[in-house]
Amino acid sequence: MENRKTVIFAFRADPMCFIHVLLNGIDLNEKGMEGLIVMEGEAVTLVPRMAEQGHALSLLYKKAKDLGILYGACKACSAKLKVDKEIEKLGIPLVGEMSGHPSMGGFIDKGYRIITF
Repeated sequence: MENRKTVIFAFRADPMCFIHVLLNGIDLNEKGMEGLIVMEGEAVTLVPRMAEQGHALSLLYKKAKDLGILYGACKACSAKLKVDKEIEKLGIPLVGEMSGHPSMGGFIDKGYRIITF
Protein backbone atom coordinates (compact mmCIF):
# COMPACT_ATOMS: atom_id res chain seq x y z
CA MET A 1 0.00 0.00 0.00
CA GLU A 2 1.28 3.46 -0.85
CA ASN A 3 2.31 5.90 1.82
CA ARG A 4 -0.75 7.70 3.18
CA LYS A 5 1.10 9.98 5.60
CA THR A 6 2.51 13.27 4.36
CA VAL A 7 3.97 16.28 6.10
CA ILE A 8 4.31 19.55 4.24
CA PHE A 9 7.20 21.76 5.34
CA ALA A 10 6.46 25.35 4.30
CA PHE A 11 9.38 27.79 4.26
CA ARG A 12 8.11 30.73 2.19
CA ALA A 13 6.01 33.60 3.56
CA ASP A 14 4.42 34.27 0.18
CA PRO A 15 0.62 33.95 0.61
CA MET A 16 0.29 32.88 -3.05
CA CYS A 17 2.54 29.92 -2.26
CA PHE A 18 1.15 29.20 1.20
CA ILE A 19 -2.42 28.93 -0.09
CA HIS A 20 -1.30 25.72 -1.81
CA VAL A 21 0.15 24.41 1.45
CA LEU A 22 -3.21 24.92 3.17
CA LEU A 23 -5.26 23.59 0.26
CA ASN A 24 -3.15 20.45 -0.07
CA GLY A 25 -3.08 19.79 3.67
CA ILE A 26 -6.87 20.08 3.81
CA ASP A 27 -7.29 17.98 0.65
CA LEU A 28 -5.12 15.16 2.03
CA ASN A 29 -7.15 15.17 5.22
CA GLU A 30 -10.48 15.17 3.40
CA LYS A 31 -9.34 12.22 1.28
CA GLY A 32 -8.59 10.22 4.42
CA MET A 33 -4.83 10.57 4.18
CA GLU A 34 -2.89 12.08 7.04
CA GLY A 35 -1.53 15.44 5.97
CA LEU A 36 0.27 17.69 8.43
CA ILE A 37 1.73 21.18 7.98
CA VAL A 38 4.95 22.42 9.57
CA MET A 39 5.81 26.11 9.18
CA GLU A 40 9.53 26.80 8.93
CA GLY A 41 11.71 29.76 8.00
CA GLU A 42 9.92 32.96 7.07
CA ALA A 43 6.59 31.10 6.73
CA VAL A 44 6.18 31.41 10.51
CA THR A 45 5.51 35.14 10.01
CA LEU A 46 2.30 34.28 8.16
CA VAL A 47 0.67 32.70 11.22
CA PRO A 48 -0.32 35.91 13.06
CA ARG A 49 -1.39 37.55 9.80
CA MET A 50 -3.53 34.59 8.65
CA ALA A 51 -5.23 34.51 12.04
CA GLU A 52 -6.59 38.02 11.48
CA GLN A 53 -10.18 38.15 10.31
CA GLY A 54 -10.31 39.40 6.74
CA HIS A 55 -6.86 38.13 5.71
CA ALA A 56 -7.02 36.37 2.34
CA LEU A 57 -5.95 33.08 3.96
CA SER A 58 -7.89 33.37 7.22
CA LEU A 59 -10.70 30.97 6.29
CA LEU A 60 -8.33 28.28 5.04
CA TYR A 61 -6.05 28.81 8.05
CA LYS A 62 -9.01 28.42 10.42
CA LYS A 63 -10.16 25.26 8.63
CA ALA A 64 -6.67 23.75 8.77
CA LYS A 65 -6.38 24.67 12.46
CA ASP A 66 -9.82 23.22 13.23
CA LEU A 67 -8.85 19.98 11.44
CA GLY A 68 -5.73 19.76 13.61
CA ILE A 69 -3.34 19.58 10.68
CA LEU A 70 -1.17 22.55 11.69
CA TYR A 71 1.47 20.44 13.42
CA GLY A 72 3.51 23.43 14.49
CA ALA A 73 5.85 26.30 13.76
CA CYS A 74 9.63 26.28 14.01
CA LYS A 75 10.64 27.36 17.50
CA ALA A 76 13.99 28.88 16.43
CA CYS A 77 12.64 30.73 13.39
CA SER A 78 9.63 32.02 15.32
CA ALA A 79 11.91 33.43 18.02
CA LYS A 80 14.38 34.90 15.51
CA LEU A 81 11.56 36.56 13.55
CA LYS A 82 9.87 37.72 16.77
CA VAL A 83 6.50 35.99 16.26
CA ASP A 84 6.91 33.18 18.82
CA LYS A 85 4.70 34.79 21.50
CA GLU A 86 1.92 35.52 18.98
CA ILE A 87 2.06 31.96 17.62
CA GLU A 88 1.86 30.50 21.12
CA LYS A 89 -1.16 32.72 21.92
CA LEU A 90 -2.87 31.33 18.81
CA GLY A 91 -2.41 27.79 20.11
CA ILE A 92 0.06 26.65 17.45
CA PRO A 93 2.82 24.53 19.00
CA LEU A 94 6.41 25.69 18.66
CA VAL A 95 8.50 22.68 17.67
CA GLY A 96 12.23 22.36 17.65
CA GLU A 97 13.61 18.93 18.49
CA MET A 98 16.57 19.48 16.10
CA SER A 99 18.63 22.38 17.50
CA GLY A 100 15.45 24.47 17.74
CA HIS A 101 14.06 23.40 14.34
CA PRO A 102 11.54 20.69 13.42
CA SER A 103 13.17 17.44 12.35
CA MET A 104 12.31 15.99 8.95
CA GLY A 105 14.14 12.82 10.02
CA GLY A 106 11.70 12.38 12.90
CA PHE A 107 8.80 12.38 10.47
CA ILE A 108 10.59 10.01 8.09
CA ASP A 109 11.20 7.64 11.03
CA LYS A 110 7.42 7.63 11.58
CA GLY A 111 6.71 6.75 7.94
CA TYR A 112 5.87 10.21 6.59
CA ARG A 113 6.64 11.42 3.11
CA ILE A 114 8.06 14.98 3.13
CA ILE A 115 6.99 17.72 0.72
CA THR A 116 8.56 21.18 0.87
CA PHE A 117 7.14 24.48 -0.32
